[in-house]
Amino acid sequence: MKHPRQRLDQLLVTRNLAESRSKAQRLILAGAVRADGQPALKPGQEFPAEAVLTVAAPERFVGRGGEKLERAFEVFALDVRDKVCLDVGASTGGFTDCLLQHGAAKVFAVDVGKGQLHWKLRQDPRVVIMEQVNARYLKPGDLDTAPAFAAVDVSFISLTKVLPAVNTTLCRGAGIITLIKPQFEAGRKEVCRGGVVRNVAVHERVVSKIRAFGQAELGLVWRGVCESPIRGPAGNIEFLACWEKP
Repeated sequence: MKHPRQRLDQLLVTRNLAESRSKAQRLILAGAVRADGQPALKPGQEFPAEAVLTVAAPERFVGRGGEKLERAFEVFALDVRDKVCLDVGASTGGFTDCLLQHGAAKVFAVDVGKGQLHWKLRQDPRVVIMEQVNARYLKPGDLDTAPAFAAVDVSFISLTKVLPAVNTTLCRGAGIITLIKPQFEAGRKEVCRGGVVRNVAVHERVVSKIRAFGQAELGLVWRGVCESPIRGPAGNIEFLACWEKP
């Protein structure tokens, strides 16, 4: 006698591995579910009732950037509850996810690329997706509300090229976190093979350069800096700088 087959999302609920079908579907689409040891990626796929199902603990954020920004929340005691926020260089949305989990009312997710933002964030009504937008040319009129907080994570460009435009969009008193990446701020001769900056003196000079620029050119108030808990590609050490727009 054949055992009845059942949809994967229903099986997860039946086995008490998910609270509801919608949560089961999110787990499946996040790649957290295995059936008989193999990845199971389709909520509607049918399996025998006796199939061995396992659910891995899901990552807290949709991207590694979330863990980086989380460190800033811990070190600088940030508060974005009920605030409109701006995520510059959103990519898969790690920063955006972190902001939402900390109570942000709305997040403008800006990225020069397209199609990278995680499906979970695409379905969240609090997220305003701004793809194929170069943050270097952002203007206040591009956003329907002036954000009270901004998180900036850009690559292959200096923060000195992006911060001026970002600053114009923010309301007074806004908080800012910028991810300082020495590999994109240092001189060519200071970057080793593979795009890695290993010299601590170069790290310090780069951080000082960004601090001086923000204070002198933009009038921002420097609140401090800490090392990112996660290294960038190729093992680069990165830094989280905290600012306030007076």
